Amino acid sequence: MSHPGEPVENAPIHPADGREHLFNDGTVAEYRRVLAAGVDRVATRIAGTDKPFTGITPAQLAPQIAAVDLDAPLGETTAALDELDELYLRDAVYFHHPRYLAHLNCPVVLPALLGEAILSAVNSSLDTWDQSAGGTLIERRLIDWTAGRIGFGPTADGVFTSGGTQSNLQALLIAREEACARAAADRPGPATRADLLPRLRILASAAGHFSVQKAATLLGLAPDAVITVGTDATRRMDPSALRRELDRCHQQGLVVMAVVATAGTTDFGSIDPLPAIADACAADGVRLHVDAAYGCGLLVSRTRRNLLDGIGRADSVTVDYHKSFFQPVSASALLVRDRAALRHATYHADYLNPAWTVQECIPNQVDKSLQTTRRFDALKLWLTLRVMGPDALGDLFDEVLDRAAEAWRMLDADPRFEVVTRSQLSTVVFRWLPDTGEGEPVDDADHDLADAANRFAREALASSGAGMVAGTVVDGRQYLKFTVLNPETTGADVAYVLDLLAGHARRYARQQRAATLTCHV
Repeated sequence: MSHPGEPVENAPIHPADGREHLFNDGTVAEYRRVLAAGVDRVATRIAGTDKPFTGITPAQLAPQIAAVDLDAPLGETTAALDELDELYLRDAVYFHHPRYLAHLNCPVVLPALLGEAILSAVNSSLDTWDQSAGGTLIERRLIDWTAGRIGFGPTADGVFTSGGTQSNLQALLIAREEACARAAADRPGPATRADLLPRLRILASAAGHFSVQKAATLLGLAPDAVITVGTDATRRMDPSALRRELDRCHQQGLVVMAVVATAGTTDFGSIDPLPAIADACAADGVRLHVDAAYGCGLLVSRTRRNLLDGIGRADSVTVDYHKSFFQPVSASALLVRDRAALRHATYHADYLNPAWTVQECIPNQVDKSLQTTRRFDALKLWLTLRVMGPDALGDLFDEVLDRAAEAWRMLDADPRFEVVTRSQLSTVVFRWLPDTGEGEPVDDADHDLADAANRFAREALASSGAGMVAGTVVDGRQYLKFTVLNPETTGADVAYVLDLLAGHARRYARQQRAATLTCHV
């Protein structure tokens, strides 16, 4: 006989409670119910959102999340969704709102959301054919389609990535390996990587993305490996400056492994003069990588595709569908003109993609990717193209570019602000300036006050939740930035946000001037 608290021999083993939460043929009804409940919560929030943000601070929200006991489950979906509503949905930053004008975050289209739901449920991994089957071929078809839009030929290839930073890293990994192989072939006698790596250089625009510097560090290059090339008045790479840097590197015995041009800088939306840059690279035998993470939306534009003229002469191109194709994060890709370049990411593991699978023509995407396990993010773009088509996407992108041009004209005519060069895409960089009186110049003290006032205005706007704008530094001074990616944003939305920013900045300046006068009395 057993006693209380003692184990009973041969007692029946009951299945763990977690089994009822597995998605399989026995839980499809619960799957429908649970997802419908989640969709309903999001839809309710979206329908009732009247501003992009609540203005909550980290200090306010962090204690609520820290108080959650993750070892004490709530037990059912409704309670978990109630909690999530308080911890996340209520205070989320909603990019779909027309007065969200801050970063490169786009509203998303419904076919892509459908794709997101399907890909996460089936949970294919796009590393090997035996884990993804049709998913592999769909991704490859989209790579071919994008390569065709770029203007690459039949030898092109590519792979989906997590974002522009990863795409740029892989492009520069390829450039490093190609440079090492070329140096070994050209140099008589033994040449070691240790000899070459400190001499490798990357030339990139001063307005280019910081991921180039990050990639140089990850690739083991010298601290000064990235050389910034000067820009013109429109913040585009100056081809003459590029040629001077190429000549200087050659004279100093340095090896330029790549030139990185940008088709859509983050701050200014500027597109470097790609034909002239391609000419310089071809003359010097240097690889050209184009970071078109932002400007790739022009690939489907029916009115502005010419802005990307020359991109097909690049050796590699980064595209971010989750910026200007209205896709959910993440959806990016690296495209290469010569598929052989992707071999530098290839590693054959016996358990996963043994070498014999290449001879058998089995399409394993891991052979060309820096990642192993990888989501089927291509499905989102696939369904978007099959439902909407590329022209509809391009028309949406054209709309946001038109709206940004309208915002630039408004700012250029507004005496409260100064605006930087007009963007070729959808960013507008500007700043509020204090009124110094008719005809009086703005001195250093006024500029210092303006810096502080613009920072304050941005923070005050975010705290109110009525709008969201970004900030940046131009020539050492604090500026504000609109990034327009929502076709629903109107001129009235822009004017409303500008009035709020001017009001916050003016109030701050008055308070500071009053405090200064009080100190002098």
